[in-house]
Amino acid sequence: MKLIRNIPKFITTGTGTQYAPCLRGYDIGLLTLRLVLGPTMATHGTQKLFGWFGGSGLNGTGKFFTMNGYPSGKVMAAVAGLTETLGGLGIALGLLMPLAAAAVFGTMINALAVDWDHGFFAPQGFEYPLLITAAAAALALTGPGRYAVDRFLPALRTHRLIHGVAALALGVVLAAIVLLIRR
Repeated sequence: MKLIRNIPKFITTGTGTQYAPCLRGYDIGLLTLRLVLGPTMATHGTQKLFGWFGGSGLNGTGKFFTMNGYPSGKVMAAVAGLTETLGGLGIALGLLMPLAAAAVFGTMINALAVDWDHGFFAPQGFEYPLLITAAAAALALTGPGRYAVDRFLPALRTHRLIHGVAALALGVVLAAIVLLIRR
């Protein structure tokens, strides 16, 4: 009987018979991505804010932001740190998706701009920010999956693609504003 449950399921639609994917696999995949990306970004944000995990704190990160052409480096470091920390926690919990993912997405657009002239490969290149940007965009578009806090909030229970697209558009606009004030 157990073998019968593992046989791929097929559904019949107006266009014919198609394979029905296992949604549990998608949900576990999204959870895995969220549990790696979210804490990584939250930790990165606390490096900026508090100097935890070998970070520079607001003073050191503020100097880095000023050196890279951002006005009010300490304020920009606080904004980036808060966005990364809160966005990362939201991603990990699956809370307020796709806004949490869009917050990380917008912040990482600025990181891409800073790292762009250093080539593709890490440690100075833009490959790491590019991967994070793409992962955040993917989560904003797909939603958090079933294993998320949003599933318990009636208004957020159902993810819509248009919400993900709108959140990413907001992330792009806010990132562009920050980049425009950069010298």
